[in-house]
Amino acid sequence: MKPHTEPDMKPVPEPFEPQAVAHYLSTWIGEQVREAGVRGTVVGLSGGVDSAVVAALCQRACPGHAYALIMPCESNRLDVEHAQAVARAVGISSVTIELDAAYRALCQSLPTAGAPPLAMANLKPRLRMITLYFFANTHKLLVVGTGNRSEIHVGYFTKYGDAGVDILPLAGLVKEQVRALARHLGIPREVIEKPPTAGLWPGQTDEGEMGLSYANLDHYLLTGEATPQVRTRIEAMHRASEHKRRLPSQPRGELRAR
Repeated sequence: MKPHTEPDMKPVPEPFEPQAVAHYLSTWIGEQVREAGVRGTVVGLSGGVDSAVVAALCQRACPGHAYALIMPCESNRLDVEHAQAVARAVGISSVTIELDAAYRALCQSLPTAGAPPLAMANLKPRLRMITLYFFANTHKLLVVGTGNRSEIHVGYFTKYGDAGVDILPLAGLVKEQVRALARHLGIPREVIEKPPTAGLWPGQTDEGEMGLSYANLDHYLLTGEATPQVRTRIEAMHRASEHKRRLPSQPRGELRAR
């Protein structure tokens, strides 16, 4: 069966060879920077494997002009330590910006009574998006996203949060390919092996929230094969999240003055 792809996905070299893919993607990032007429890149460094790989690629693409923002927002302190370890390992310039006070102030100003937990949690990636673009506008940089093919396909990202970026270099890689690339790029082992989490609340994990393992999702995307239960879950998530992968809808046809 034909593997599932997104219509605008950036293809990566086949077969998957980490060294070739790292060169290809870092070169591509550099091209995007030049085409945009900016000085370099900025990425949000979370302490997870995806942002670690993107940070390493950006540093290769724009040495001296690649930046990472570490933006704790009621975050697990270990995630912050992992983000700092990644910055040291890949040699990227990093800035830590605490968002706890901004998050609390926003929560206090909103009518939060009865708000679902996810609505509250999604304020965090949206605050990070605002911070990244402030930094990018100030220093003339591209905001580089960290979403991978697996997450994009099922909509596991926050609209106008971590999806609010200029480019997505990992959009053609499933999660396990990102891990393989991380090993090649020298990302600390504890970052590669830790359970993936968006850090939305204590104990939250990606797989627990999706109700789906990355192993099953990756296999389906690469081969088109899955058990009926897994296939149904993936396809339902893909349909429900279609709006996240599209530009805002617009009326069709001309609007005539009356």
